[in-house]
Amino acid sequence: MTDPAEFRSASRQRWEAVAAGWETRRAALQRAAEPVSQWMVQAIEPQPGQTILELAAGLGDTGFLAAELVKPTGRVITTDGAEAMLEAARRRAAELGLDNVELRPMEAEWIDLPTAGVDAVLCRWGFMLLADPEAALRETRRVLRPGGRLALAAWDAPQHNPWVTQAAAELVDRGLTEPPDPQAPGMFAFATEGRITGLLNATGFADVEVDAVDLTFRAGSFDEWWEYQFDTSPSMSQALAGVGPEELDAVHEAVQRRLAPWRRDDGSLELPGRTLVAAASA
Repeated sequence: MTDPAEFRSASRQRWEAVAAGWETRRAALQRAAEPVSQWMVQAIEPQPGQTILELAAGLGDTGFLAAELVKPTGRVITTDGAEAMLEAARRRAAELGLDNVELRPMEAEWIDLPTAGVDAVLCRWGFMLLADPEAALRETRRVLRPGGRLALAAWDAPQHNPWVTQAAAELVDRGLTEPPDPQAPGMFAFATEGRITGLLNATGFADVEVDAVDLTFRAGSFDEWWEYQFDTSPSMSQALAGVGPEELDAVHEAVQRRLAPWRRDDGSLELPGRTLVAAASA
């Protein structure tokens, strides 16, 4: 990994750049991710009156499920390091009529909240992307009240996630991006067996539970899936940003061939994925 400060700055810029795409594609993403959000919310057992913190919330969909359950006097604090993501989450909260959600810019490695100030923390696909996930988990432990609950999600190994790895492999084969460093922050940084349990134990959590949730990403056609990936993946959009029309067409066709095993007779795609989920107590 490069200098951590440089990494954080570059990461924030990438997420700012794709926030509009995430907002446009929010419904499709959440349809696939709903089982993960439901698992996480059930794991923290929200109760009326509680304060729930969501870290690296993106568009806030997981925390918004909890917001309904802590009414009328409870609240959800929705945070993200990318301002554009928070603005999109704010619009979504207004659309849902949620009046017990507070949206705040915040880095998960430095949580600007009092010690023992929240009842539960949610983080869907966030810790794995951080320069210092251990620091973020220690901060999470600090802000949780005794007995408070944490639920997180992180992607399982690449072989379980062809929905994203097939396109990534094509980009690597063409020299458009570097092979991922398994030791660096990234999508599969928590996929190694024992990694999540080890981090949670090292940062003071107890009653650690790790499970897996299988997902299906659906698209009406390959082109629909391609546009979705282009809009929502920082790495893909960055890798293809300077590519000319002919090479872009070639990449498009090559990835389409790679995804042929998951193409249905009507041309739609059903792409499998798997995420790890974990829960623990402070």
